[in-house]
Amino acid sequence: MVLAYGIMSVANWARHRKYEILETMQSIESSTHRRGLRLSNVVLLVVVIAFIVAVIFAANQNDIIGWMVVAVAGGWLILSLVSLMMVSRGARAVHKTARDFNSNIAAATAGGTVVDATDPMRDTKVDHSLKIVEVQKRVITEELARGIDQADFEMIDRALDTIEMTAHNARDMINPNRHNTSKPDADNGSNTITGDVIN
Repeated sequence: MVLAYGIMSVANWARHRKYEILETMQSIESSTHRRGLRLSNVVLLVVVIAFIVAVIFAANQNDIIGWMVVAVAGGWLILSLVSLMMVSRGARAVHKTARDFNSNIAAATAGGTVVDATDPMRDTKVDHSLKIVEVQKRVITEELARGIDQADFEMIDRALDTIEMTAHNARDMINPNRHNTSKPDADNGSNTITGDVIN
């Protein structure tokens, strides 16, 4: 009779286990999580004791029903072990996902922009922009080499405009959200740039 009551309590535990799992998943960082794991360990201990008692009663009475009770108790033991392992693994996965999500949110709000280093299309576009800047620099150098009297200042102005537009587009490719930041690029390069020179 005690064994049947133990098996019934394990069945009730299994029905209510899904609510404990949800509660455990929602409170991974809190003390409820630790309490849930302790409760799982206690319930697992009860199932192991019920299995041992069932084996002892079945061995003492040596009848078919006793061994059937042992099989049922063993099944519950295996089920509880598997569910405990799955819940623990799931809780660890949720914890890792939450930690990764929090670190991604922190990185996104830190003001920096994460640029994927393996974007071949963007790399090709930036490379093309730099080639345009090199060509326009060569145009300016050639015009200035002619001297002040023969230099085509309209061509120099067009080259400088092209360099400015190309630099603007390249910066947009590298940091597409730079216009949406709280500190906009208001001066568009008209003020003096300050900082350390990196060789």
